[in-house]
Amino acid sequence: MKTKKTLFIGGIKSGKSLNAQSYILKNSSKKPLYLATTEFIDAEMQNRVDEHKLNRSDKFKTIEEPLKLYNTITECDSFVLVECVSMWINNMLYHGFGFLDMKKELEAILALDKSIVFVLNDVGCGIIPDNALAREFIDISGKLSQLIASSCDEVYHTIAGISTRIK
Repeated sequence: MKTKKTLFIGGIKSGKSLNAQSYILKNSSKKPLYLATTEFIDAEMQNRVDEHKLNRSDKFKTIEEPLKLYNTITECDSFVLVECVSMWINNMLYHGFGFLDMKKELEAILALDKSIVFVLNDVGCGIIPDNALAREFIDISGKLSQLIASSCDEVYHTIAGISTRIK
């Protein structure tokens, strides 16, 4: 099978993660890799992570990697689910990396001959935040979502648990 890149984009709690998981399980011939990018910040975030772990149960091999996605993906020999690019952007900003670092990493990932599903929060429909860091996050997320979507074979927009193919 030809390798394929796919993006699931939508608002927070839109159902994009569950739909991306279903998609990858349907299209993968062996146990896929779940590349979890979330760093634990507080108890509420831990609850979100625990919920995701329950949803995927033992159907995925999970690796937690908040920063070095390319290195992890190159070592994998199965379909990869990157969950999620938004948290990765957050982590990269927190650890002092800029847009060009993120763009370079994603371009390298997108050039790999591997099947990858990306999950990303859609931040393009909100208001302009009142602080510089939030504006920087939104700007970077918007630019990187365009980069990913333009390189993907399929793009799905998710609202209320329904993913609609837009590319």
